[in-house]
Amino acid sequence: MTEKQRMRKPSWLKVRIEDPKKLRNVSKLLSSANLNTVCEAANCPNRLECYGRKTATFMILGRTCTRNCTFCNVTGGAPDLLDPDEPMRVASAVRELGLRHAVITSVTRDDLEDGGSGQFASVIRSIRRKSPGVTVEVLIPDFQGSEAALHIVMDQKPDILNHNVETVPRLYDRVRPEAKYSQSLELIQRASEAGLVTKSGFMLGLGEKDEEVEALLKDLRAHGCDLVTIGQYLPPSKDHIPVEAYVTPEKFDHWGRVAKELGFKDVASGPLVRSSYMADEMMKDEAEA
Repeated sequence: MTEKQRMRKPSWLKVRIEDPKKLRNVSKLLSSANLNTVCEAANCPNRLECYGRKTATFMILGRTCTRNCTFCNVTGGAPDLLDPDEPMRVASAVRELGLRHAVITSVTRDDLEDGGSGQFASVIRSIRRKSPGVTVEVLIPDFQGSEAALHIVMDQKPDILNHNVETVPRLYDRVRPEAKYSQSLELIQRASEAGLVTKSGFMLGLGEKDEEVEALLKDLRAHGCDLVTIGQYLPPSKDHIPVEAYVTPEKFDHWGRVAKELGFKDVASGPLVRSSYMADEMMKDEAEA
């Protein structure tokens, strides 16, 4: 194990669960419905806060990803069969949990002709039928650059279309070896040109330089990105790419200010921020803008 892998987490990354019973109750409901959430799969430190704010992030299209990003805790390998009942189960869970804002993401499914975009569309329709007042955010993969697949999702007019760039372009070969930075920017631009509210996110602590972070933020704005999340990379295990640095809260505040100055409509920047953190507030702020 390298010295970097042995780095101790600083105090600002330690979170204590205040209400484990509530967490267990939500987890039990999700398990009984045979649903996956990023909140649970990633052991997200903010999940209890999000549940309390009546928002959650559901992960559709199975538990197995067709890619092997070195930062991600989702299992790679042979993908699951497409589940035709999944959209209705997600919609039922959204209603039973009394959510106000539902975030739908997925594993990457390069094995499917439409990249899973049809399942995203079905989930959006099902949620709106069962819970008409709920806002829906989708956090989608790149669909291998397929404009047709992207339009299948965009035609459902999700309230927010999110696609993460994850890191600066120089680090793609190490962090997202099967993805293309330019392809991700093109996806965001297409969604923006279609009139959707667009969102993206990335991690710090992977060895990026300040000038690269600023350039990344400028690229996102130039391609029509409205909202951005910036968080700390935390390796899920010793087998994942190691963390290079624990970025201070003050540095995250700095990048939040830079993003605001560049014209992003809303920014969430902090060590514990994840793609869906305060997603309902970003939705509210965008609606009031």
